[in-house]
Amino acid sequence: MSDNESLKVRRNLTALVEFSRVINSSLDLNFILNNVLLTCLGKFLATKGIIALKKNNKLLLRAQKGITEKGIKDFPEIIIDESCIINDKLTEYFIYNNLVAAEKISSSNECLGIVSLGEKLNKQPYSKDDLEFLKTILNIASSAIQNSLIVEELKIVNRELDSRIQRLSSLFELSKEFGLYSESTRVTRLLMFSLIGQFMVQKYALLRFDGTDIEIIEPKIPVDELLSNLRKYDYQKIESSLNKTQVALLYPELFEMGIDVIVPMQIRGKTKGIIILGRRLNNADYTDSDIEFIFSVGSLAIISLENRRLFREALEKQKLEEELDLAREIQRNLLPQTIPVHKNFEIAAINITSQQVGGDYYDIIKLDNENYCIAIADVSGKGVPASLLMANLQAFLQVICRQNIPIADATGLLNNLISENTADGKFITFFWGMLNDEKRTLTYVNAGHNPPLLIRDGSIIKLEAGGIILGVMKTLMPYNSELIQLQKDDVLVLFTDGISEAMNKKGEEFSDSFLESICLKSAGYSADIILNEIKCEVKRFAEGTTQSDDITLVVLKAK
Repeated sequence: MSDNESLKVRRNLTALVEFSRVINSSLDLNFILNNVLLTCLGKFLATKGIIALKKNNKLLLRAQKGITEKGIKDFPEIIIDESCIINDKLTEYFIYNNLVAAEKISSSNECLGIVSLGEKLNKQPYSKDDLEFLKTILNIASSAIQNSLIVEELKIVNRELDSRIQRLSSLFELSKEFGLYSESTRVTRLLMFSLIGQFMVQKYALLRFDGTDIEIIEPKIPVDELLSNLRKYDYQKIESSLNKTQVALLYPELFEMGIDVIVPMQIRGKTKGIIILGRRLNNADYTDSDIEFIFSVGSLAIISLENRRLFREALEKQKLEEELDLAREIQRNLLPQTIPVHKNFEIAAINITSQQVGGDYYDIIKLDNENYCIAIADVSGKGVPASLLMANLQAFLQVICRQNIPIADATGLLNNLISENTADGKFITFFWGMLNDEKRTLTYVNAGHNPPLLIRDGSIIKLEAGGIILGVMKTLMPYNSELIQLQKDDVLVLFTDGISEAMNKKGEEFSDSFLESICLKSAGYSADIILNEIKCEVKRFAEGTTQSDDITLVVLKAK
């Protein structure tokens, strides 16, 4: 080797060592690429050059010197394989921009990208030694480039992580704020203000669904136009978030209004509302991360709103339960607290409501030492309306039974009073009688009630004399009454249809005939035992079902 060649080699080695020191002194990708490019241009006295790096199988222009703006803009979109084979598009680009030498940047058998240089100032072609030296430069640079790419990737990941942490913190703070407000309007305003501040939008709306009803909250979009366009679609069944492309495809009218994002607010997978956001002021697209954040905030808000609604309902239900408990206590006080002791009769009675208050009624009113009024009634329907009508009946009866009016005429008067105080088709089936403890007589009127059963000597007599049910119309035809002389061991069973119409799991009724058979079998026992037998049989028959009607039972037995 001549002295000149030896000097040239030493200079090249010195240049390579210095080059290696410089590019490995930084992890900034732009710094490294610019130094690689300047070194190549300086070494080969080239007029221009580019460096394109591979990212997600695409070749992207990352550094250039001496390339025109058009050359930069026209860099082709190229899908490139692992070996970075130069295809026709890239070849055309090189020719058009007078790039005459190209070499791959490789590291650990992986292609990182391509360097291409323009012609030399002296117009000489690149020799074999030039290309070998270029490969050497790129081999030295490849590790630094790969390390900087990794660092760049880590920076992107860290930025995304920081953004997610920030948004998680925002979600945490918003969840606390949502929990502080007792008014739903404040929750929705906080929701919209947080999204407006985060994404800088001017067009937005929040829609809440309650069945088929729609509540539009904080709209900054023409409401009539919005609803008109939304009603063209089954928008209440939107189950996933829609980005700009999907909105344009599925809801073109909304896209024309400037809507870029539609995000559902869901509880347990059911859409309870939607958030509609327009284009951002900076014209940036909503990323998947942005839409995920909007969905999370919306879910927090709708859960908070739903919790408030459920809490209000729970308070209202609790208040109603308390009022019903009080009504039940008042109604129980309207029924006899104790049954008067009779010289010649045993009487037992029971009332079981299907709800907290009911429409069944019975009474045993002492008029004097010998005479008693005994009554049973069933108001149509159940619950509070029936209980109020029952209270009216009880008040009227307490007054009328003491007026010493014949029972048939008194029943007509009672019917007139009930008719004046009922509406919406309400009525009362009613049976009552005047019981004389000394004479053992019962004078009764049946106003459309289940005929009481008189069990005597193993047979049944049904007490049916009377007239129409109470409350349907004023008395036009007088009621009939009947006097019965009760005998020793006679049993009289008064009941409401909650007994005879009790249902079992097969949908079968307890029936009048079954009740009659039980009465006949147990007639020899005391009034308390007879009542208990009937009650137990009904309970056994309807076991496993919900009591559908009020149950009232009065048993009288002559001593």
